[in-house]
Amino acid sequence: MTSAELTRRRVMGAGLGVAAAAGLAGCSGGSGPVRRLRLATGPEGGPYNAFGEALARAVAASGRRLEIVPVSTSASVNNLRKLDDGTVELALAMADAAEDAVLGRESFTRPAAVTALARVYVNYTHLLVPADGPVRTVRELAGRPVAAGATGSGVQVVAGRVLRAAGLGGGSPAARERQLGLAASAAALRERAVDAVFWSGGVPTPALAGLARELPLRFLPLDGYVGALRQDHGPVYTSVTLPAGVYGLTEPVGTIGVGNYLLARDDVPQGAVRELLQVVFERWSDLLREVTAGARLEPRFAISTGAVPLHPGAVTYYRSVYG
Repeated sequence: MTSAELTRRRVMGAGLGVAAAAGLAGCSGGSGPVRRLRLATGPEGGPYNAFGEALARAVAASGRRLEIVPVSTSASVNNLRKLDDGTVELALAMADAAEDAVLGRESFTRPAAVTALARVYVNYTHLLVPADGPVRTVRELAGRPVAAGATGSGVQVVAGRVLRAAGLGGGSPAARERQLGLAASAAALRERAVDAVFWSGGVPTPALAGLARELPLRFLPLDGYVGALRQDHGPVYTSVTLPAGVYGLTEPVGTIGVGNYLLARDDVPQGAVRELLQVVFERWSDLLREVTAGARLEPRFAISTGAVPLHPGAVTYYRSVYG
C-alpha cells in the first residue's frame, strides 16, 4: 500500500469533525462574488465534454456562488498540462495519465501540481475491428493501421501500453498508429482506412453504438493484458467486462478498466471544492447519464485515487459524509 493510500485511509477513518460540518453548513448560498472555475474536458461530442457541460448546468441550477466553464481539449494528457500551468482550475483525466503527471513520468518531465476531487467513473478500453475482417487478436495488428487516440489523449496512453504489452514495438513489427479522435476514428474504420480503433470511455459510447448499427464489429478481448500493465504501471488498471447486448455483442468481452478523476489545482479554495463536491454527489445520476450506463458514484469509490493526493477541501467534504 502506498503512503498516499495510507494517509487517505487515516484521514477518512477520522470521521466527522465539528469544524468540518460547520464549514460545510455555511459554504452554500451567501452574497459573495461568484467564483469562476475553468474545467478542462475533452473534444466536443465526447464523454468528458458531456460530463463537463452537465456539471456546469448542475452547478448553475444549485444556486451556489460558483460558475463552471467547460473548456474543450484533446483530453487527459492535455488537460493535466493545462491544470499544471494554470490555464484551468479543474480537469478530467484518466487515472493512468494522472498518476504519470503526479509522479513526473512518461509524458511529464516533472511532477505536476495536481490533486484529486473524486474518482467519478470507470473507462472501458474498447478495441474494435470489422467483424468480417481478419484481425482477431492484438498481435495481428502488426503492420496494420490502427486509430490509437488523439494526440494528448488518455486513449493514446493506454493504446500504446497495450500494443507494447502485446509485443508490437521495440524490435518487433509494430502497428501503424494513427492519432485520431473518436469521430475521426469511427469514420476511418467505416471507410476501412484503419483496421482497428482503440477507445477508452463509458459503456455504451454513443458514437460506437451508432457505428455498430452501420458496420458489424468485433471487440477484441484485452483482459489478458491487465497483469502486465499492472506490473509495469501500477494498480490503475483493472479487469472489467463489456456486457452482452451493448454494441450488438452476443456474449461478454473482457477488457481493461481505467478510472476517471475529477481533478483540481491545489490552490483552488477549499470552500469552492466542498461546494462543488456537494453538487457532484447530489446530481451524480444526471452527470453520468450521458457518459456511462448503470454507474453509481459513492464516497468510498470516489476517494480511491491512488497516487494522486486528495485536495484538502475534498478531504473535509469526505469527512463530513463518513460521520
